[in-house]
Amino acid sequence: MNFEKVLFGFFIILALTLNFGFVLGEIDNPAHHNVYELFAAIVVNLIATVLKFGDRTHTGALLLATSLVAILQLLAAAVVWGYAVNIGTSGLDPMLMASIVSLAAGAVVANVISVVLLITDAVNLRR
Repeated sequence: MNFEKVLFGFFIILALTLNFGFVLGEIDNPAHHNVYELFAAIVVNLIATVLKFGDRTHTGALLLATSLVAILQLLAAAVVWGYAVNIGTSGLDPMLMASIVSLAAGAVVANVISVVLLITDAVNLRR
């Protein structure tokens, strides 16, 4: 068993599960979405992105692209959250919370594509 591949798969799947955990709940209810879970999703996605830099295959390029999309979506969600809490006049209202969760849901889609690519690559490797 290759420990590097285990670590790589671990962070890709952890990125998906943390992101999904953040998105789960009522889309406009701030009580259902924890800022620390969003932060953890960003950190784990950054780690997964760094781990994807070494692969020079076509699948590796697609994995890196999906990871970059997820990071972009999550960072945009964090910026909106920061704006709502620190600069916005209305605070974290339902409309802004829905925008934050929608951006994070886009990152979930990118992470799902990443996991599907990882599984497809593993299945093709066995043949």
